[in-house]
Amino acid sequence: MKHCNHCGGLLEERIPAGDNRMRLVCSQCGAVHYQNPRVVAGCLATWEGRVLLCQRAIEPRKGYWTLPAGFMENGETTTEAAARETFEEAGAQVQDLELYTLFDLPHIDQIYMLFRGELVDGRFGVGEESLDVRLLDEADIPWSSLAFPTIKRTLECFFADRRRGEFSLRHEGMAPMVVAPKPA
Repeated sequence: MKHCNHCGGLLEERIPAGDNRMRLVCSQCGAVHYQNPRVVAGCLATWEGRVLLCQRAIEPRKGYWTLPAGFMENGETTTEAAARETFEEAGAQVQDLELYTLFDLPHIDQIYMLFRGELVDGRFGVGEESLDVRLLDEADIPWSSLAFPTIKRTLECFFADRRRGEFSLRHEGMAPMVVAPKPA
């Protein structure tokens, strides 16, 4: 960003009065342009014991598998965002959403909020951002072809918690991802 979206003036990096971080500040009107983390909301949706996974049709990580998730929009709650993303990517409606995993990813300025939920009627389909969508048992999860560490960790926690018979909220930080070659 080079120009102020209030007056069009040039932006410069400086620490504004009363602050302690470098910010983009307009040299003309003095408006401070804050840049904050983006929230990713998604859903670990289940039906008859199986988990709904989507194969990504877009970059990053096209061809890899993920839970339906994406960036929140202004004007929606986190649960609304998770339900919307599940419908957009998998054509599925979910209910009884509960926050399950919360991941801090400061190295990419993101926060992941993944909810557990149930499919409403067991129906799903391929959305615009998906190549394929499937309900999978634990043994059928493509562990080596999961798109993101947050997804792998959420699934690991889910299956461990399910075996234990008790689900609890998980809050963890994540290190930068090491990118593996695309699956064949």
